Amino acid sequence: MSAAPARRWKLRAAPADESVLHDIVNTLGVDPLVARVLTSRGLDTSESVRSYLSSGLNALPDPAQLVDMEAATQRLERALRQQEPISVHGDFDVDGITGCTLLVESLRSMGGRVDFHIPRRLQDGYGLSAEAIRAAAQSGCRVLVSVDCGVSAVEEAALAAELGLDLIVVDHHQPGDILPRCYALIDPHRSDCSFPDKNLSGVGVAFFLLIALRRTLRQSGYFNDRTEPDLRQGLDLVALGTIADIVPLLGVNRILVRAGLERIDTAQRVGIQALKAVAAVQQVSSGAVGFKLAPRLNAAGRLEDATLGVDLLLNRDPRQAAQQAQCLDDLNCERQQVEKQVLEQALSAAAGFDLPACHSLVLADERWHPGVIGIVASRLVDRFHRPVVLIALEGSGGKGSARSIAGFNLFEALGRCEETLDRFGGHAMAAGLTIDREYIDLFRQQFEMVARQELTADTMVKTMSFDGDIPLDLLTEQRVRSLDMLAPYGAGNPQPVFVARQVQVNHVVPVGTSHLRFEAQQGGARVSCIAFGQADRTAELVSPVDLMFRVGMNHWRGRDSVQLQIVDFCQPQAI
Repeated sequence: MSAAPARRWKLRAAPADESVLHDIVNTLGVDPLVARVLTSRGLDTSESVRSYLSSGLNALPDPAQLVDMEAATQRLERALRQQEPISVHGDFDVDGITGCTLLVESLRSMGGRVDFHIPRRLQDGYGLSAEAIRAAAQSGCRVLVSVDCGVSAVEEAALAAELGLDLIVVDHHQPGDILPRCYALIDPHRSDCSFPDKNLSGVGVAFFLLIALRRTLRQSGYFNDRTEPDLRQGLDLVALGTIADIVPLLGVNRILVRAGLERIDTAQRVGIQALKAVAAVQQVSSGAVGFKLAPRLNAAGRLEDATLGVDLLLNRDPRQAAQQAQCLDDLNCERQQVEKQVLEQALSAAAGFDLPACHSLVLADERWHPGVIGIVASRLVDRFHRPVVLIALEGSGGKGSARSIAGFNLFEALGRCEETLDRFGGHAMAAGLTIDREYIDLFRQQFEMVARQELTADTMVKTMSFDGDIPLDLLTEQRVRSLDMLAPYGAGNPQPVFVARQVQVNHVVPVGTSHLRFEAQQGGARVSCIAFGQADRTAELVSPVDLMFRVGMNHWRGRDSVQLQIVDFCQPQAI
């Protein structure tokens, strides 16, 4: 098996007309480089750029456009007024943890009697469980709200109805052919839903439910004798879950995440203060959330009990929160070790396949922890640029996590293999499944057949997009700082990537065990560079080279300087 996929560099979009750039620069006063990046992403008028850069919470769409919103809010109002017990059922990832926390905290602030349940990955598996539904009914619960799960829970919804529970599903996953019959099902992906943005996270859908519920309660006079909650206080949770779930940070998500990152930065929530401390986060960004805060919350659900994450985020005691955050940090360290071991084993197993002849990769092993196979699958996709399914075997069955590449819809592909699966669900790019051991070989064959039908040799070449060429001498500190207005970065809105041609490389030194540091020189400009995870390519850094990079400010010993974070490099004209 090849160590890395073939790759190509591709300009994200054709350069915009100079008159368009001129209009944006003069009308809005933005740097020409900012204008160039925005036009490459389809924002080619002053009006669209102004909206993108300045839209606030008042630009959010009406939650009433989500199907079943009225039924859900009316039922929750009745539960609040009559003090009926409400149970919130979340999921064990960050989206499910934050969605659960947001609903529990907000409904309690509205006077509700609210409890919650988070499934344990190893014991309960993904989604609504029959055991949790029975436990809720036995506890006297009359209203059950699922968040970040439930849209595929057809049998579980029937059980809830049988036990007298009114089930409200709050989800963002792709619905199957049959929808569960429940009191209300709120999911922007429903075919009959007119909500203008389909890319919400689970916690994002929950936030819109709360906006609608507060409006319903306000109109009915519910807050005449009680304090009306400020829902903006939950935007830190919305940002956490939205970034962690890797949904596009465009449109509604961009508005929510921008506002939420401000709250994370000020850390008004005790649990987030503690989490930032153990993660050593000083400068808040979507990257810090995605790579430092979210993995620690995720670690609880991957290895232990995701309830730890909800407890931390709900906690108002700084001492307890510090202890809980340290526990999550310890679990994250353990998760990293387990992940490293599983990755090594998966790479060894992948070596037995003829990758050039394969359009997909399906691997299974009894040694693998189901809590980390999703992360490892992503690592394999990055390495081999093929759809990957990893299955953690136990007894007669296994739990799988799948990750994909552009042009291959996992959810649809698994649907075409459903006769071999017990259960599956997810998105175009990420999905989960359960399967009997005896069907794994047949599933591997069927999945490969679907991949062969959908993918070509061209689509299996890793494409690395960039926003344009730029000489190093144009990367002034002021210009680099101006790019910050494009944040928050993430899926759908990647950090700008540029290319500098015919660059001299000096003073190449290793950093740690896998990174490189060097100086790039082009004409009279000299810029420091860091290449994460590319120490094994040292021999390729022979001048001159073309560099693909992200650019930012490096803060070191009280001094700021421009630094390039190297994405890739090659000999001139090689890619």
